[in-house]
Amino acid sequence: MFRVTRSYRFAASHRLDAPQLSPEENRKLYGKCNNPYGHGHNYVVEVSARGPLDADGRALDTGRLDRLVERQVLAPFGHRNLNLEVSCFERLAPTSENLATEICRRLKENWSAEFPGEWPKLDRVRIAETERNIFEVKAHEI
Repeated sequence: MFRVTRSYRFAASHRLDAPQLSPEENRKLYGKCNNPYGHGHNYVVEVSARGPLDADGRALDTGRLDRLVERQVLAPFGHRNLNLEVSCFERLAPTSENLATEICRRLKENWSAEFPGEWPKLDRVRIAETERNIFEVKAHEI
């Protein structure tokens, strides 16, 4: 069994602001990340899948994965204000944890259209918002 990981990059801006909290509570919780004008990141997203080798000696068709990630991640999130342009973040703070969860959810929902067989299976999504802040979610936990 192999795990194959592909890395992708996109830039986006956001403001950490939870709609259910008061402005004071948001400032206290999110600090400088609650700046009313927002701030941006150059995100690095790693998508991992696992599976046995096929007859061609591959565990994953990376071209198919690239197409799926382009449609479900890069196009809808790249160069966007996550708060204003991505509907799920209208009611949810666009933390990197929530972003990783949403990316994983989108990939899982559309996985079988690109990979109709039993294998490969989506394994995990990992997102780095900075060199020091990295978040990972396992697909089976979503």
